[in-house]
Amino acid sequence: MNAYVYKAAIYCGDCGHAIQRQLLADGNGYVPSSWPNDSEFWPQGPYVDGGGEADSPNHCDRCLVFLENPLTDDGEKYTVDIANTGTGQYLHEWRDFYAYLWAR
Repeated sequence: MNAYVYKAAIYCGDCGHAIQRQLLADGNGYVPSSWPNDSEFWPQGPYVDGGGEADSPNHCDRCLVFLENPLTDDGEKYTVDIANTGTGQYLHEWRDFYAYLWAR
């Protein structure tokens, strides 16, 4: 899944595009030339694989959709530890997507 980075947060493709549309509307269709190159002013991306490898599963900061990103070694350990506790809102999605962690 594609992801965007904006103001130190990560967003799914739909939310990243919605933010871009809102910024364009707020600026009457005008985007200063420096904005497209700075995630503080304009959503950067799209980045493939849910924003890339991370130490935990990524979720959109706006709609909370699971971004299906790859995990670092620490991220794999974290995800298994959380999933094994049985507490967490997104465990079923994580277990399905990262099924390889339990197949070892």
